[in-house]
Amino acid sequence: MMGAIGNYMTEHHRHCDALFARAMDLAAAPDWDGVEREGGAFLREIERHIELEETLLFPAFEEATGMTAGPTATMRSEHEEMRGLFAEMRRAAGTKDAAPYLEASRALQLLLQQHNVKEESMMYPMLDHALRDHAPDLVRQLEAAAA
Repeated sequence: MMGAIGNYMTEHHRHCDALFARAMDLAAAPDWDGVEREGGAFLREIERHIELEETLLFPAFEEATGMTAGPTATMRSEHEEMRGLFAEMRRAAGTKDAAPYLEASRALQLLLQQHNVKEESMMYPMLDHALRDHAPDLVRQLEAAAA
């Protein structure tokens, strides 16, 4: 069972997934105004999500556990791979070219599915356990960053 941090971050995964699915549908149409709106919203949200993990949650976990070369390093490496695909999507959207947009999107979709499973089944429960005394404050910080 997930705690407050895991629940919050998993809910945000679902929000990002919905934006991403709409952006992919719009790119396939193609509806570039829609891609700019929905795809732009997706990229802003997923980048904020990653930033919060890397600047707030992972450092707190590493400080609490002393683990710096374990699961957080794996998550950061996957985040870096995602950033390359974000850039490809932005380039393709800028030139209104559906094929490379959809190619990068499909690669990102596969990576995100695998990544989210790892976070939701392993990383978030570890965060909830290690940071249980600080969870209410951390969730407040996550919520404030979303406002």
